[in-house]
Parts: sequence; structure tokens; C-alpha cells
Amino acid sequence: MPEGKIIKALSGFYYVLNEDGITQCRGRGVFRKNKITPLVGDEVVFQAENDIEGYILEVRDRKNELVRPPIANVDQSILVFSALEPEFSTTLLDRFLVLVEYNQIEPIICITKIDLINSEQLAKLNSYVEDYQKAGYEVIMTSSETDAGIEELFPRLDGKISVFAGQSGVGKSSLLNAIRPDLDLKTDDISSHLGRGKHTTRHVELIKVGNGLVADTPGFSSLEFTGIEVEELNYCFPEFEKASENCKFRGCQHIAEPKCAVKAGVDTGEIPKYRYKHYKEFLQEIKDRKPRY
Repeated sequence: MPEGKIIKALSGFYYVLNEDGITQCRGRGVFRKNKITPLVGDEVVFQAENDIEGYILEVRDRKNELVRPPIANVDQSILVFSALEPEFSTTLLDRFLVLVEYNQIEPIICITKIDLINSEQLAKLNSYVEDYQKAGYEVIMTSSETDAGIEELFPRLDGKISVFAGQSGVGKSSLLNAIRPDLDLKTDDISSHLGRGKHTTRHVELIKVGNGLVADTPGFSSLEFTGIEVEELNYCFPEFEKASENCKFRGCQHIAEPKCAVKAGVDTGEIPKYRYKHYKEFLQEIKDRKPRY
């Protein structure tokens, strides 16, 4: 049986990219019975009725799935943040990073609009970049106006399903236009191109960029920490996870416990104070989410 990847789901039809092109498929009734909903990004086995139509017979196991947008098997997330307009926010970036880490998706931090900042602002931004690189993250500085960083980002998309995520106005559309000019996306209009405009049916679609596939989304489940437990947050901060191996107590939450290696790392400057501040805020948010009896 032929196999392929779902690149678009719309009105009960699934468009499966395979070696012969794209086949429009429906799901078998057994999926509804077993409460399985095929998602964009799924690897599937299908039966072709003819050259253009068929039925999905099996959905392969997923390595991850997101709720909003409904998409599976995401390899990496390009977290797009602007240097200016809107101003670079470590709080929002750390929130995105936690959600990406929790979903076991490889993050790449992409800072746009670097052509808009002066030398003093650049120096401040570079200090943040060094912090995130030290924590193990890849950071690419870009400008859609000057094409700076585009050649560095483009090959990172090859052979992968990538989700471009970030707040409105950071330049996701401009960035994708710079990477693939024929898309000709209007600024902040990528959602319309993907079928999520005012007069089109809401759906998710993967578009081909280079040798990879890209989806655009404003965020993950409205950026809420739904499903993340207190003891899991530590693992969403790579430098905390590494330092916590030297904490006195197993399962240390790095708040009031004695001989905490994470707090010691903050005191010595090994761990940035703002990252620790965000960790405490996120931890409290998760605790407050739990039902009180």
C-alpha cells in the first residue's frame, strides 16, 4: 500500500503528499469508531481509488502533536521574535520555549528586524543571545530588509516539518517571503494564505519551502501551560535540568530547598536571573492552575 504525509486537512478531506504527487483522501469509518482523527503532519498508509482520490487506512504512530494548530510530527519550531516593533521580550520567549521543550520539539530562536536597532540596543540584545546560546539554544539574527541571516536559516528547514511561531507583527511573513519570494505573502497575512483568512474555512496547511515543509501558527494552545505538571517544568529549562543534578534533594523545585544547585547558579551568574524569575512565575502559574479543595 502507498504511504505519504498529510499536508492539508479540509472539510473531511486529507491531502496526502506521496511519491506520485498529492492524493485527496477520506478517512475510513474505523477512525471515527476508534476516536482517531488524522492530523496534518501524520504519516499515513492509504489506498488509491484512482490517480487523485483514495482512502486513509492507517495513521502511523506520532512523535508529538499540537492542539492549536492541530498538527503532528513537528520536527522544529522557529520562534520568531523581533529586535524592535514589538520589543524583544524574554518573558514571552521563555514561555514559548517551555511549550516547545514540553512537546519535545527542537527550537530555533530567530530574531528579526535587526536592521532597526542601534549599536547600544544591539549590545543589549547580544547579551541575551549569549545567555540563550549558553543554555544550548541556536539563535539566528535576521533582517528581511537586508537579507541578513536568511542564508543561515534556509538550510535549517531542509527535510523537516517546521512551525513558525511568534506574536503578531514580528515579521513571520516577511521572513518567509525572504526565504521563498514566490509566496508573495502580505505582511501579517500568512494565515490567509494558509486558509485562515476572514472569508475562508479555517484549516492547517503545510507549504513547501526549500526541501522542507512549513506551517505558521500564532502559538501553542494559547500559550497556556495546560498539561505541564510542577515536577516537569524543570526539564523545560535545559540549564536548570543540568544544574539540578547537583541539588541536594531529588525533585528539588529550586524555590526554598537548601543546597539547591540552580539557586547557586543564579547567585554566581551561571544562570541568568531573568530566566530564574520566569521559572518561578511559571511554576506558580502551574500551581495556581491545580484545583483547590
